[in-house]
Amino acid sequence: MHKEYLSKNYVEETRFGFWFLRSHTWQHHVLRVAINDLRSLFSEPLPVAPVLLDAGCGQGKSFRLLQQVFAPKRLIGLDADPHSLELSRAEAQRQDLAIELIGSDCATLDVADASVDILFCHQTFHHLVEQQRALNEFYRVLKPGGYLLFAESTEAYIDTWVIRWLFRHPMHVQKSADEYLEMIREHGFEFGPQNVSYPYLWWSRSTDFGLLERWGVRRPKPFGEREETLVNVVARKPLAGATQ
Repeated sequence: MHKEYLSKNYVEETRFGFWFLRSHTWQHHVLRVAINDLRSLFSEPLPVAPVLLDAGCGQGKSFRLLQQVFAPKRLIGLDADPHSLELSRAEAQRQDLAIELIGSDCATLDVADASVDILFCHQTFHHLVEQQRALNEFYRVLKPGGYLLFAESTEAYIDTWVIRWLFRHPMHVQKSADEYLEMIREHGFEFGPQNVSYPYLWWSRSTDFGLLERWGVRRPKPFGEREETLVNVVARKPLAGATQ
């Protein structure tokens, strides 16, 4: 692990955000739900004993869930923040998991070409300034036929007063769900409607966190009539290894 690795290609989290990433809400209502949803979006059987890269692993709270769902033979955690990696190491030790940790930015992955079967990128991309470069790197390190598991909050969620007050993000790179999907497809990844979901969860409605709907004051807008705040996609690098 490169303990002195620093990067300007991402925006660091606030103190509140750093605390939130250790919370029960994050682990059970965000991470667990996203991983289970991504698992359901596969059109083919899961890779057997895959090499799995968690790009932007943060404090390592995803490790146990990824191990349970995907049973990787190698689980790699990558993050640009040295303190997060130290916490990831401690988390892996608590869970008795063999994790390889790498200090590296998503825009310049310190990972070999075509060496990864599954790349998990959860709620990391909206922190990245160099999003195009990061997707190029994701494509590069995945094996032909490898999978990108992409789970993100959209601009409709990030650009709200609650989130802007509590967290810190590069606002000029935030995108809608459709814009994220278009960018992923433009970088050579393949996916269909069956590989995409638009979760509509209470915590992703930052204006009222779904309280008005739970109290019966109003009914939630149906899909197609609302601005999506979350998008999940399982996208595949073509088996033929077609160039972008």
